[in-house]
Amino acid sequence: MTQESICILITIIVYLVLVLAVGFRFARKTSSSSEFYLGGRKLGPFVTAMSAEASDMSSYLLMGLPGLAYLSGVADVGWTVIGLAVGTYLNWLLTAKRLRRYTQVTDSFTIPQFFSKRYHDNKNILAAIAAVIIIVFFVPYTASGFAACGKLFSSLFGWNYMTAMIISAIVIVGYTAAGGFMAASTTDFIQSIIMTVAIIFVLVFATTMAGGVGAVMENAKSLPGYLSFTATHTEAGAQPYGPLKIASTCAWGLGYFGMPHILLRFMAIEDEKKLKLSRRVASVWVVIAMALAVVIGLVGKALSASGLIEALSGSNTETVIVHIADLLSKYGVLPALMAGLILAGILASTMSTSDSQLLAASSSVSQNLLQEVMHLKLSAKGSMIAARVTVIIIAILGVFIARDPDSSIFGIVSFAWAGFGAGFGPVMICSLFWKRTTLPGAVAGMVAGGAMVFIWKYLIAPMGGIWSIYELLPAFIVGIAAIVVVSLLTKAPSKEIEAEFEAARG
Repeated sequence: MTQESICILITIIVYLVLVLAVGFRFARKTSSSSEFYLGGRKLGPFVTAMSAEASDMSSYLLMGLPGLAYLSGVADVGWTVIGLAVGTYLNWLLTAKRLRRYTQVTDSFTIPQFFSKRYHDNKNILAAIAAVIIIVFFVPYTASGFAACGKLFSSLFGWNYMTAMIISAIVIVGYTAAGGFMAASTTDFIQSIIMTVAIIFVLVFATTMAGGVGAVMENAKSLPGYLSFTATHTEAGAQPYGPLKIASTCAWGLGYFGMPHILLRFMAIEDEKKLKLSRRVASVWVVIAMALAVVIGLVGKALSASGLIEALSGSNTETVIVHIADLLSKYGVLPALMAGLILAGILASTMSTSDSQLLAASSSVSQNLLQEVMHLKLSAKGSMIAARVTVIIIAILGVFIARDPDSSIFGIVSFAWAGFGAGFGPVMICSLFWKRTTLPGAVAGMVAGGAMVFIWKYLIAPMGGIWSIYELLPAFIVGIAAIVVVSLLTKAPSKEIEAEFEAARG
């Protein structure tokens, strides 16, 4: 192993030890399942904001978005980023405060539990369906994070992909299973800082090596459709990017209303009055971070054109930032340490999402399925053991799914994102803002939205043409329609449910 590789490895090891230390520190303070899953509602505004966005900005921030920009230019990734930025702001503006208040009124500390208590679902039908959706879509989502770690170490050090992925999974599971929500949120806050430093440093270094902004732009202009918002770049030339495709790509923003690992941050803040500050911090950071990530992809394309890094294709484009870090490490010990920080940033983006997903998925199994649906009587200690064992089992399933090194991180994330957006988003919006929503309506919306994701992706989209749009958009519309129609056809909610709705509205 070269001196540069040793420097990089030392930096990454220091980072991993740091997050493990945070996890075991909070393990001593976590004595109940409610604290394990929601941290006792003690998050401050900055930790709430940055942990929410760090848990959102998974490996697609530093790998998926730059890779997509490198591959096809501005249109596809640009409209995705616009949709995500708008969705982030609206989710904070519309959902955060009311969800924080409503979960306090109903004494809920998981999303499935909130749905059941919101509609007085004594049979826990909603909780069961919600838990299944979380497990179905979070396991592959978690797998995408493990895949990112495997690709990182495999491409950088030449390690075996599976070995690298398993080591990364062990670290993530270690601090998450130990410290729960507070450990995940605190490490997410640290990770967001590392991610920010990594993005800025990579961009400055890569642009300088590419010959400056002018050289990057000249290279981009030479590629047909690369800088267009109405066309996308391919090896065969520019391909049209029409209004329907734009609308379906922007629909990424709808997913935020159904993301359990983000919604939990709204529920956990110590004071709802501080959500306004959190919203501003989160919205500004996410816009800047995503914009810089896209530009890194464009700069990486210029570096390939000049021969400074190898030309990338297919899913390998997602390693463009790794190749830039590798280039940086060749300039001495200090640059190698900075390269290690950049790669730690990639780990941070991955781990900050994986830990939150593991928590949400484990709460669905140990709390919602085992205790609320199956009515298993667990002591406080037994509940904690069940929670931690579930984290480990879900991680093992994630590793199994991610065993293929050629899997696309962006592709896996997009499908899981659609599943949560359509399965939970319509129900969450109607639960918070439409008093007439009924239990049968919520069940119908959750089932219809989640099912349509599969139907559209695997049966309708393959027909091509106007049908080849992102599955989240049609599935979200179907979910909303199902809720409205079934709610209007069934008996109105009880006076008690309506009173709770008014109390949450304030």
